[in-house]
Amino acid sequence: MTSDTTTSPSQGAHGIGTTLAHVGRDPHAHHGFVNTPIYRGSTVLFRTLDQLEGAMCVNTRTGPFVYGLMGHPNSRELETMLARLDGGVGAVVVGSGLAAVSVPLLAFLSAGDHLLMTDSCYGPSRHICTSVLARMGVETTFYDPRAGASIEALLRPKTRVVFLESPGSLSFEVQDVPAIARVCRNRGVTTIIDNTWATPLHFRPIEHGIDVVIHALTKYQSGNSDILLGGVVARDESTWVQLKQTAEAHGHYAHPDDCMQCLRGMRSLEVRLARHESSALAVARWLESRSEVAQVLHPALPSHPDHAIWSRDFRGSSGLFGCVLRPHVGGRAHLKAFLESLRLFGMGFSWGGFESLVVASDIRASRQAAPWTHDGALLRFQIGLEDPRDLISDLTAAFAHAATVV
Repeated sequence: MTSDTTTSPSQGAHGIGTTLAHVGRDPHAHHGFVNTPIYRGSTVLFRTLDQLEGAMCVNTRTGPFVYGLMGHPNSRELETMLARLDGGVGAVVVGSGLAAVSVPLLAFLSAGDHLLMTDSCYGPSRHICTSVLARMGVETTFYDPRAGASIEALLRPKTRVVFLESPGSLSFEVQDVPAIARVCRNRGVTTIIDNTWATPLHFRPIEHGIDVVIHALTKYQSGNSDILLGGVVARDESTWVQLKQTAEAHGHYAHPDDCMQCLRGMRSLEVRLARHESSALAVARWLESRSEVAQVLHPALPSHPDHAIWSRDFRGSSGLFGCVLRPHVGGRAHLKAFLESLRLFGMGFSWGGFESLVVASDIRASRQAAPWTHDGALLRFQIGLEDPRDLISDLTAAFAHAATVV
Protein backbone atom coordinates (compact mmCIF):
# COMPACT_ATOMS: atom_id res chain seq x y z
CA MET A 1 0.00 0.00 0.00
CA THR A 2 1.23 3.53 -0.75
CA SER A 3 -0.15 6.72 0.75
CA ASP A 4 -2.88 8.28 -1.34
CA THR A 5 -1.39 11.73 -1.75
CA THR A 6 -3.91 12.72 -4.39
CA THR A 7 -6.81 12.81 -1.96
CA SER A 8 -4.91 14.34 0.95
CA PRO A 9 -5.35 18.06 1.61
CA SER A 10 -2.80 20.18 -0.22
CA GLN A 11 -0.98 22.86 1.72
CA GLY A 12 -2.09 25.47 -0.77
CA ALA A 13 -5.77 24.73 -0.20
CA HIS A 14 -5.74 24.17 3.56
CA GLY A 15 -4.11 25.56 6.69
CA ILE A 16 -0.95 24.01 8.07
CA GLY A 17 -2.84 22.35 10.92
CA THR A 18 -5.14 20.60 8.47
CA THR A 19 -2.17 19.44 6.41
CA LEU A 20 -0.45 18.06 9.50
CA ALA A 21 -3.60 16.24 10.58
CA HIS A 22 -4.46 14.61 7.27
CA VAL A 23 -1.50 14.18 4.90
CA GLY A 24 0.29 10.84 4.82
CA ARG A 25 -2.46 8.51 6.03
CA ASP A 26 -5.26 6.50 4.47
CA PRO A 27 -7.48 4.98 7.19
CA HIS A 28 -9.80 3.09 4.87
CA ALA A 29 -6.88 1.15 3.44
CA HIS A 30 -6.38 -0.22 6.96
CA HIS A 31 -9.87 -1.26 8.07
CA GLY A 32 -10.69 2.31 9.12
CA PHE A 33 -7.99 2.65 11.76
CA VAL A 34 -6.96 6.32 11.95
CA ASN A 35 -3.21 5.65 11.96
CA THR A 36 -1.37 3.31 9.62
CA PRO A 37 -0.20 0.12 11.33
CA ILE A 38 3.53 -0.32 11.82
CA TYR A 39 4.98 -2.47 9.05
CA ARG A 40 7.97 -4.20 10.62
CA GLY A 41 9.81 -6.45 8.24
CA SER A 42 12.59 -7.02 5.78
CA THR A 43 11.13 -9.49 3.28
CA VAL A 44 8.35 -8.67 0.84
CA LEU A 45 6.80 -11.69 -0.91
CA PHE A 46 5.77 -11.86 -4.56
CA ARG A 47 3.06 -14.11 -5.94
CA THR A 48 4.58 -14.71 -9.37
CA LEU A 49 7.95 -14.93 -11.09
CA ASP A 50 7.01 -11.93 -13.20
CA GLN A 51 6.44 -9.87 -10.06
CA LEU A 52 9.72 -11.04 -8.57
CA GLU A 53 11.67 -10.17 -11.70
CA GLY A 54 9.84 -6.85 -12.00
CA ALA A 55 10.93 -5.93 -8.49
CA MET A 56 14.50 -5.72 -9.72
CA CYS A 57 13.71 -2.57 -11.71
CA VAL A 58 10.93 -1.01 -9.64
CA ASN A 59 10.95 2.68 -8.71
CA THR A 60 11.65 2.42 -4.97
CA ARG A 61 10.56 6.01 -4.36
CA THR A 62 6.97 5.60 -5.53
CA GLY A 63 6.48 2.05 -6.80
CA PRO A 64 5.56 -1.23 -5.10
CA PHE A 65 7.50 -2.22 -2.01
CA VAL A 66 10.41 -4.57 -2.68
CA TYR A 67 12.46 -4.96 0.50
CA GLY A 68 12.39 -3.30 3.89
CA LEU A 69 15.68 -1.49 3.37
CA MET A 70 14.28 0.33 0.34
CA GLY A 71 11.14 1.61 2.04
CA HIS A 72 7.90 0.57 3.69
CA PRO A 73 4.44 2.11 4.16
CA ASN A 74 5.48 4.05 7.26
CA SER A 75 8.55 5.63 5.66
CA ARG A 76 6.60 6.39 2.49
CA GLU A 77 3.89 8.20 4.45
CA LEU A 78 6.44 10.26 6.38
CA GLU A 79 8.23 11.17 3.15
CA THR A 80 4.93 12.30 1.67
CA MET A 81 4.33 14.58 4.64
CA LEU A 82 7.85 16.04 4.53
CA ALA A 83 7.70 16.81 0.83
CA ARG A 84 4.26 18.40 1.17
CA LEU A 85 5.34 20.68 4.01
CA ASP A 86 8.50 21.87 2.25
CA GLY A 87 7.03 22.17 -1.22
CA GLY A 88 9.43 19.61 -2.68
CA VAL A 89 8.78 16.85 -5.18
CA GLY A 90 9.81 14.10 -2.77
CA ALA A 91 11.76 13.18 0.35
CA VAL A 92 13.96 10.45 1.77
CA VAL A 93 13.93 9.47 5.46
CA VAL A 94 17.05 8.07 7.12
CA GLY A 95 18.07 6.90 10.57
CA SER A 96 19.29 10.18 12.09
CA GLY A 97 19.73 13.88 11.51
CA LEU A 98 23.43 13.36 10.87
CA ALA A 99 22.60 10.75 8.22
CA ALA A 100 20.38 13.39 6.62
CA VAL A 101 23.46 15.63 6.42
CA SER A 102 25.79 12.98 5.02
CA VAL A 103 23.46 11.57 2.31
CA PRO A 104 23.19 14.75 0.18
CA LEU A 105 26.89 15.53 0.63
CA LEU A 106 27.78 12.05 -0.62
CA ALA A 107 25.17 12.30 -3.37
CA PHE A 108 26.54 15.49 -4.93
CA LEU A 109 30.27 15.42 -4.17
CA SER A 110 33.06 13.35 -5.71
CA ALA A 111 36.85 13.21 -5.47
CA GLY A 112 38.38 16.48 -6.64
CA ASP A 113 35.29 18.56 -5.90
CA HIS A 114 35.12 21.64 -3.71
CA LEU A 115 32.54 22.27 -0.96
CA LEU A 116 31.64 25.55 0.72
CA MET A 117 30.39 24.86 4.25
CA THR A 118 29.05 27.55 6.58
CA ASP A 119 31.37 28.20 9.50
CA SER A 120 28.36 28.16 11.84
CA CYS A 121 27.40 24.56 11.07
CA TYR A 122 26.46 21.75 13.45
CA GLY A 123 29.63 20.23 14.91
CA PRO A 124 29.22 16.74 13.40
CA SER A 125 28.62 18.34 9.97
CA ARG A 126 32.04 19.96 10.30
CA HIS A 127 33.52 16.60 11.25
CA ILE A 128 32.12 14.96 8.09
CA CYS A 129 33.97 17.57 6.05
CA THR A 130 37.30 17.27 7.85
CA SER A 131 37.29 13.47 8.05
CA VAL A 132 35.11 11.54 5.61
CA LEU A 133 35.04 14.04 2.74
CA ALA A 134 38.72 14.89 3.17
CA ARG A 135 39.61 11.19 2.79
CA MET A 136 37.44 11.09 -0.34
CA GLY A 137 39.47 13.90 -1.89
CA VAL A 138 36.84 16.60 -1.41
CA GLU A 139 38.21 19.97 -0.34
CA THR A 140 36.12 22.04 2.08
CA THR A 141 36.27 25.78 2.62
CA PHE A 142 34.38 27.13 5.63
CA TYR A 143 32.80 30.47 4.82
CA ASP A 144 31.42 33.35 6.87
CA PRO A 145 27.70 32.64 7.43
CA ARG A 146 27.00 36.33 6.81
CA ALA A 147 28.63 36.24 3.36
CA GLY A 148 25.36 36.61 1.44
CA ALA A 149 25.84 37.31 -2.28
CA SER A 150 29.56 37.89 -1.74
CA ILE A 151 29.91 34.13 -1.53
CA GLU A 152 30.35 34.29 -5.30
CA ALA A 153 33.96 35.30 -4.75
CA LEU A 154 34.57 31.96 -3.01
CA LEU A 155 33.18 29.79 -5.79
CA ARG A 156 35.70 27.84 -7.82
CA PRO A 157 35.37 25.89 -11.07
CA LYS A 158 35.19 22.69 -8.99
CA THR A 159 32.73 24.01 -6.38
CA ARG A 160 29.80 21.62 -6.52
CA VAL A 161 27.92 22.29 -3.27
CA VAL A 162 27.25 25.19 -0.93
CA PHE A 163 25.94 24.07 2.47
CA LEU A 164 23.91 26.45 4.65
CA GLU A 165 22.50 26.28 8.16
CA SER A 166 20.31 29.14 9.28
CA PRO A 167 20.37 30.10 12.07
CA GLY A 168 23.75 28.65 13.01
CA SER A 169 23.79 25.72 15.38
CA LEU A 170 25.37 27.44 18.39
CA SER A 171 26.02 31.02 17.29
CA PHE A 172 22.65 31.72 15.61
CA GLU A 173 23.76 33.80 12.61
CA VAL A 174 20.94 34.08 10.05
CA GLN A 175 22.08 33.59 6.48
CA ASP A 176 20.84 35.52 3.46
CA VAL A 177 19.48 32.36 1.86
CA PRO A 178 17.85 33.95 -1.22
CA ALA A 179 21.06 35.82 -2.11
CA ILE A 180 23.24 32.73 -1.77
CA ALA A 181 20.75 30.57 -3.68
CA ARG A 182 20.62 33.02 -6.59
CA VAL A 183 24.40 33.07 -6.93
CA CYS A 184 24.62 29.29 -6.81
CA ARG A 185 21.79 28.71 -9.27
CA ASN A 186 23.45 31.04 -11.78
CA ARG A 187 26.67 29.05 -11.44
CA GLY A 188 25.09 25.58 -11.44
CA VAL A 189 26.07 24.85 -7.84
CA THR A 190 23.82 22.67 -5.68
CA THR A 191 22.58 24.28 -2.46
CA ILE A 192 21.84 22.27 0.69
CA ILE A 193 20.44 23.72 3.91
CA ASP A 194 19.95 22.35 7.40
CA ASN A 195 16.55 23.79 8.32
CA THR A 196 16.05 21.97 11.62
CA TRP A 197 15.73 25.14 13.75
CA ALA A 198 12.76 26.64 11.90
CA THR A 199 11.03 23.54 10.50
CA PRO A 200 9.01 24.09 7.30
CA LEU A 201 6.33 25.78 9.40
CA HIS A 202 8.52 28.86 9.85
CA PHE A 203 10.86 28.72 6.85
CA ARG A 204 10.52 26.98 3.47
CA PRO A 205 13.95 27.10 1.80
CA ILE A 206 12.79 25.69 -1.55
CA GLU A 207 10.65 28.80 -1.99
CA HIS A 208 13.89 30.81 -1.68
CA GLY A 209 15.78 28.80 -4.31
CA ILE A 210 17.40 26.01 -2.26
CA ASP A 211 17.80 22.55 -3.87
CA VAL A 212 17.95 20.23 -0.86
CA VAL A 213 16.46 20.70 2.63
CA ILE A 214 17.64 18.73 5.66
CA HIS A 215 15.66 18.11 8.84
CA ALA A 216 16.79 16.37 12.01
CA LEU A 217 13.40 14.80 12.67
CA THR A 218 14.77 13.81 16.07
CA LYS A 219 13.95 17.35 17.15
CA TYR A 220 10.63 19.20 16.81
CA GLN A 221 8.93 16.81 14.45
CA SER A 222 9.12 13.90 16.89
CA GLY A 223 8.90 16.19 19.92
CA ASN A 224 9.56 13.64 22.66
CA SER A 225 13.34 13.04 22.72
CA ASP A 226 12.82 9.32 22.21
CA ILE A 227 13.79 8.60 18.59
CA LEU A 228 16.59 9.34 16.13
CA LEU A 229 15.47 10.15 12.59
CA GLY A 230 16.35 12.42 9.69
CA GLY A 231 14.71 13.62 6.50
CA VAL A 232 15.95 15.09 3.21
CA VAL A 233 13.59 16.95 0.84
CA ALA A 234 14.37 17.44 -2.84
CA ARG A 235 13.43 20.43 -4.95
CA ASP A 236 13.11 18.47 -8.21
CA GLU A 237 12.81 14.95 -9.58
CA SER A 238 16.44 14.38 -10.57
CA THR A 239 17.64 15.53 -7.15
CA TRP A 240 15.18 13.18 -5.46
CA VAL A 241 16.41 10.25 -7.54
CA GLN A 242 20.04 10.95 -6.67
CA LEU A 243 19.29 11.27 -2.95
CA LYS A 244 17.27 8.06 -2.84
CA GLN A 245 19.88 6.08 -4.76
CA THR A 246 22.65 7.34 -2.47
CA ALA A 247 20.70 6.51 0.69
CA GLU A 248 20.00 2.99 -0.56
CA ALA A 249 23.58 2.44 -1.69
CA HIS A 250 24.84 3.27 1.81
CA GLY A 251 22.24 1.12 3.53
CA HIS A 252 20.39 3.96 5.22
CA TYR A 253 17.17 2.74 6.80
CA ALA A 254 14.42 4.45 8.76
CA HIS A 255 12.76 2.04 11.19
CA PRO A 256 8.97 1.83 10.80
CA ASP A 257 8.41 2.33 14.52
CA ASP A 258 10.41 5.57 14.41
CA CYS A 259 8.59 6.77 11.28
CA MET A 260 5.26 6.18 12.99
CA GLN A 261 6.43 7.93 16.16
CA CYS A 262 7.58 10.91 14.12
CA LEU A 263 4.33 11.14 12.18
CA ARG A 264 2.41 11.02 15.44
CA GLY A 265 4.51 13.89 16.75
CA MET A 266 4.00 15.91 13.59
CA ARG A 267 0.22 15.89 13.97
CA SER A 268 0.67 18.30 16.90
CA LEU A 269 3.71 20.15 15.57
CA GLU A 270 1.94 23.44 14.91
CA VAL A 271 0.56 23.83 18.43
CA ARG A 272 3.74 22.61 20.13
CA LEU A 273 5.99 24.88 18.10
CA ALA A 274 3.83 27.88 18.98
CA ARG A 275 4.35 27.13 22.68
CA HIS A 276 8.10 26.62 22.22
CA GLU A 277 8.30 29.94 20.38
CA SER A 278 6.33 32.03 22.85
CA SER A 279 8.07 30.57 25.90
CA ALA A 280 11.53 30.97 24.37
CA LEU A 281 10.84 34.61 23.57
CA ALA A 282 9.68 35.23 27.14
CA VAL A 283 12.85 33.68 28.56
CA ALA A 284 15.10 35.40 26.01
CA ARG A 285 13.62 38.82 26.75
CA TRP A 286 14.09 38.21 30.46
CA LEU A 287 17.72 37.22 29.92
CA GLU A 288 18.30 40.47 28.04
CA SER A 289 17.43 42.30 31.25
CA ARG A 290 20.01 40.44 33.35
CA SER A 291 23.30 42.07 34.23
CA GLU A 292 25.06 38.69 33.95
CA VAL A 293 24.25 38.43 30.23
CA ALA A 294 26.35 40.21 27.61
CA GLN A 295 24.23 39.26 24.60
CA VAL A 296 21.18 37.14 23.81
CA LEU A 297 21.42 35.29 20.50
CA HIS A 298 17.81 35.02 19.36
CA PRO A 299 17.06 36.04 15.74
CA ALA A 300 13.49 37.11 16.58
CA LEU A 301 14.73 39.80 18.97
CA PRO A 302 15.35 43.26 17.48
CA SER A 303 18.74 43.27 19.21
CA HIS A 304 19.99 40.40 17.03
CA PRO A 305 22.32 41.64 14.25
CA ASP A 306 20.47 39.56 11.63
CA HIS A 307 16.96 40.39 12.82
CA ALA A 308 16.10 42.18 9.55
CA ILE A 309 16.91 39.11 7.46
CA TRP A 310 15.01 36.88 9.86
CA SER A 311 11.98 39.17 9.71
CA ARG A 312 12.07 39.20 5.92
CA ASP A 313 12.35 35.43 5.37
CA PHE A 314 10.96 33.62 8.41
CA ARG A 315 7.37 33.18 9.55
CA GLY A 316 8.29 32.53 13.17
CA SER A 317 10.93 31.22 15.54
CA SER A 318 11.44 28.12 17.65
CA GLY A 319 12.50 27.25 21.17
CA LEU A 320 16.26 27.27 20.62
CA PHE A 321 18.51 30.27 21.21
CA GLY A 322 21.79 31.21 22.84
CA CYS A 323 23.35 33.79 25.09
CA VAL A 324 26.82 34.96 26.01
CA LEU A 325 27.58 35.60 29.67
CA ARG A 326 29.72 38.52 30.75
CA PRO A 327 33.34 37.44 31.30
CA HIS A 328 33.31 38.17 35.02
CA VAL A 329 30.40 35.76 35.53
CA GLY A 330 31.44 33.30 32.85
CA GLY A 331 34.42 31.72 34.59
CA ARG A 332 34.30 27.97 35.01
CA ALA A 333 33.51 28.04 38.73
CA HIS A 334 30.61 30.43 38.26
CA LEU A 335 29.42 28.58 35.15
CA LYS A 336 29.57 25.25 36.96
CA ALA A 337 27.60 26.61 39.91
CA PHE A 338 25.00 28.16 37.64
CA LEU A 339 24.42 25.09 35.48
CA GLU A 340 24.49 22.53 38.25
CA SER A 341 21.99 24.43 40.39
CA LEU A 342 19.33 24.49 37.67
CA ARG A 343 16.40 22.21 38.48
CA LEU A 344 14.16 22.46 35.43
CA PHE A 345 16.89 22.60 32.76
CA GLY A 346 18.69 19.39 31.97
CA MET A 347 22.27 19.50 30.75
CA GLY A 348 22.18 17.50 27.55
CA PHE A 349 22.50 17.62 23.79
CA SER A 350 19.78 17.64 21.16
CA TRP A 351 16.65 19.74 21.48
CA GLY A 352 13.07 20.02 20.26
CA GLY A 353 11.54 17.83 22.95
CA PHE A 354 9.06 18.75 25.67
CA GLU A 355 11.82 19.34 28.24
CA SER A 356 14.10 22.34 28.63
CA LEU A 357 17.84 21.90 28.17
CA VAL A 358 21.03 23.94 28.38
CA VAL A 359 24.58 23.30 27.17
CA ALA A 360 27.76 25.34 27.38
CA SER A 361 30.07 25.42 24.37
CA ASP A 362 33.41 26.87 23.36
CA ILE A 363 33.55 27.33 19.60
CA ARG A 364 36.62 29.56 19.42
CA ALA A 365 38.94 26.78 18.26
CA SER A 366 36.65 25.45 15.54
CA ARG A 367 35.72 28.70 13.79
CA GLN A 368 37.81 29.55 10.74
CA ALA A 369 36.19 32.11 8.44
CA ALA A 370 34.22 33.96 11.10
CA PRO A 371 36.22 33.92 14.36
CA TRP A 372 34.27 33.84 17.61
CA THR A 373 35.57 36.76 19.66
CA HIS A 374 33.32 36.73 22.72
CA ASP A 375 35.19 36.12 25.98
CA GLY A 376 32.20 35.06 28.08
CA ALA A 377 30.71 31.59 28.25
CA LEU A 378 28.41 30.63 25.37
CA LEU A 379 25.17 28.93 26.42
CA ARG A 380 22.48 27.34 24.27
CA PHE A 381 18.97 27.03 25.68
CA GLN A 382 16.24 24.72 24.49
CA ILE A 383 12.97 25.96 25.94
CA GLY A 384 10.48 23.16 26.37
CA LEU A 385 6.81 23.06 27.20
CA GLU A 386 7.09 24.01 30.88
CA ASP A 387 5.52 27.20 32.20
CA PRO A 388 8.02 29.94 31.25
CA ARG A 389 7.49 31.62 34.62
CA ASP A 390 8.84 28.51 36.31
CA LEU A 391 11.83 28.45 33.97
CA ILE A 392 12.60 32.09 34.73
CA SER A 393 12.37 31.40 38.47
CA ASP A 394 14.79 28.51 38.05
CA LEU A 395 17.25 30.72 36.15
CA THR A 396 16.90 33.48 38.73
CA ALA A 397 17.80 31.12 41.54
CA ALA A 398 20.74 29.71 39.58
CA PHE A 399 22.18 33.16 38.90
CA ALA A 400 21.80 34.00 42.59
CA HIS A 401 23.59 30.81 43.61
CA ALA A 402 26.42 31.37 41.12
CA ALA A 403 26.95 34.87 42.51
CA THR A 404 27.89 33.35 45.88
CA VAL A 405 30.79 31.40 44.40
CA VAL A 406 34.12 32.98 45.27
